[in-house]
Amino acid sequence: MQSPAPRRVTMSEVARLAGVSPMTVSYTYNRPERVSGESRAKVLEAAAVLGYPGPDPSARSLRYGATRTLGVVMGEHLTYAFDDGQAVAFLAGVAEVCAERGYGLLIVPTGTGEEDPGRVVAAAVDAYVVWTTTADDPVLDAACSTQRPVVVHGGPDRPGTTLVTIDNRAAARAVALEVWTGAGRPVVLSLPVDRRRESFLRPGLDPDTVAYPVTRDRLAGFRDAAGNLGLHWSRLPVGVCHTNDEADAQAVMARLRESASDLDAVAAMSDRLALGALRSGGAPLRVSGWDDSALAREHDLTTVAQSMRAQGASCAAAALGDAPTVDHRDAWHVVRRGSTGGGAGTR
Repeated sequence: MQSPAPRRVTMSEVARLAGVSPMTVSYTYNRPERVSGESRAKVLEAAAVLGYPGPDPSARSLRYGATRTLGVVMGEHLTYAFDDGQAVAFLAGVAEVCAERGYGLLIVPTGTGEEDPGRVVAAAVDAYVVWTTTADDPVLDAACSTQRPVVVHGGPDRPGTTLVTIDNRAAARAVALEVWTGAGRPVVLSLPVDRRRESFLRPGLDPDTVAYPVTRDRLAGFRDAAGNLGLHWSRLPVGVCHTNDEADAQAVMARLRESASDLDAVAAMSDRLALGALRSGGAPLRVSGWDDSALAREHDLTTVAQSMRAQGASCAAAALGDAPTVDHRDAWHVVRRGSTGGGAGTR
């Protein structure tokens, strides 16, 4: 049997503790320009004490019983949803399920600062799909505080939420074995490791210090491959990029070449980063990417193939109440192409 949902704190209780009227509480959240700074501070302090997340947007649609809208929290600048090919494919999968069921789709813009949690809580949606983030992300806390269903893509695997992801560690080990076998000086070109998104070089970067679950698992898989090949992970250079961008990858590759001039094989965590490595100049490299995007096919990149559209559809279906019917953990494969010296193929 499921335990009953926790009782939701009311606006009247917040008003009573803050010593203001319920209307002042309402204005604090919905029309803050009509509330003095002193009153607003009292309301927010009382709300924090009581664990009040703000007005329930679904109350605006009580006569319908629901908003019939699904919220997607990208954790990136809003343009990322339209510029990044994998984000576009993921959202297409979400949209497909929403269209089939007569639901609207709301992309909740976050990644801009302290207002993010409030923006998530205030979204008039029935459930959330959260793009991969960190366990300490306040945006994830905010989504969970609403007591609406939350599905997380990629991680973290948080109690009370549903996780949809592939086995990134196994996939990383497989693709690294493909690109590093026979290499003398392999390196890693990594996605950001935490929400600060700093760029740096570090030999033998410890996966356990990485906040993003997807990056952490891929690093662990690369480390597994290094061990299988008799390579010393502690000496293997890892270049961390602050964005998933070709130009950033080229800049990091320049720094990697300064520290390891004889590098000859690059395992990159995305096709964009891999393309940056291919275009970074210097001696020819063996390079692998990730996602099997149009870029990978155009530039003959060995890569990890996965269906972001299918994962997006599974996230949406789970958020709207379906029991999981597809386990995506093994839904990946390595595509061999010319960038690692072999012909086209899969394994």
